[in-house]
Amino acid sequence: MAFTKAFIPYGGYYSTPFVRWNGSLKSENPIVLSAETAKRWFADKKLDPTVLDFLYMGSTVVNPLSFYGHAYAAAVILDRKKNIPALSMNQVCATSTTTLGLAANDIELGNFDSVFCLSTDRCSSTPIVVAPNPRTGSLDIENVVLDNFKRDPSPGAGLQMYQTAEAVAREVGITKQECDELALLRYQQYLDALANDREFQKKYMFPVEVRESKRDVRYISEDEGVRPVTAEELAKLKPIEEGGVLSYGSQTHPADGNCGLIVTTRDKAKELSTDKNITVQVLSYGIVRIGAGRMAAAPVPALELAANRAGIKISDLSQVKTHNPFAVNDANLGRMLNIDQKIINNGGSSMIYGHPQGPTAGRSIMELVELLAKQGGGYGAFTGCAAGDIGASIVIKVG
Repeated sequence: MAFTKAFIPYGGYYSTPFVRWNGSLKSENPIVLSAETAKRWFADKKLDPTVLDFLYMGSTVVNPLSFYGHAYAAAVILDRKKNIPALSMNQVCATSTTTLGLAANDIELGNFDSVFCLSTDRCSSTPIVVAPNPRTGSLDIENVVLDNFKRDPSPGAGLQMYQTAEAVAREVGITKQECDELALLRYQQYLDALANDREFQKKYMFPVEVRESKRDVRYISEDEGVRPVTAEELAKLKPIEEGGVLSYGSQTHPADGNCGLIVTTRDKAKELSTDKNITVQVLSYGIVRIGAGRMAAAPVPALELAANRAGIKISDLSQVKTHNPFAVNDANLGRMLNIDQKIINNGGSSMIYGHPQGPTAGRSIMELVELLAKQGGGYGAFTGCAAGDIGASIVIKVG
């Protein structure tokens, strides 16, 4: 759908640092942590959360409180000073993209004036689903994260996630050298975001609070677990599978984190903005599902759909952000749509700083806004894949 009435206040968003799984956030309930972080953020920015009318909560890994997660978060953030409805949703790594699309649709239709998109996940300390199976007399057991990385159960699929990228690479002719070169470029783009004492990241990143005891609180203010990437190390790494193009150096890692973003009307966005001279408009949302076992190719038609709905050409985009769990995703996107890799994923990407599923796209969209604002405005887009051969995309305009 195309939008004409949906806006994001400049500065009306945040992402926590992303922490490599089994790190500093491994013991934190992600629902509680995201609600408390959002409450702290509103207070820190001196924004009254009662401006909100609705909340979308995106989360993909079931945890204690998941049943009430959306309602719980809304009550914590607004401290019961206003009671707003809320909704939980899961679209795996497209979760943040789709919550933003739904929120923009709500504003467009006049359902609400201000919507908060909250996304959170913890890939660490993965829950195990144990259910009795009366047919076999035994138990059905699933590791919610790892077992689903290993197999898409959809009819006609059955591949591990990385194998969908290998399938696309074979069809398109992408090489290991190309993937290694992209991994190195993406790491350099991440390093650029750390320049001048993380000046770029500090525009959207908000510290997460970890209570280590009744008296001791620790704040995590930057990403944890990002590993250096060098051309020499990438060249030495063998492909995951014989004859493949992906190594452990050209794919992402699971992580923990959360993010939040306000979507509202033009007038309210200007009122809430930290810079009233910067307008951030959501132009369109697009979502697709492609053939079985081709997840890594889904960002291409998703972006084409969103750009078409926004009434712009791919060549109009000055910045593109992606969820790139595998280097193949970006290689294919650049090749299929003739996009220069140097305008893809400036400011960092999930291949480098990690992949906490629900909030992954949300952080990238915030980076997109900041990139466009830094260059004085323009059109930008986010596009990314999600488990189940899904792709979702958002087009925004800053200026």
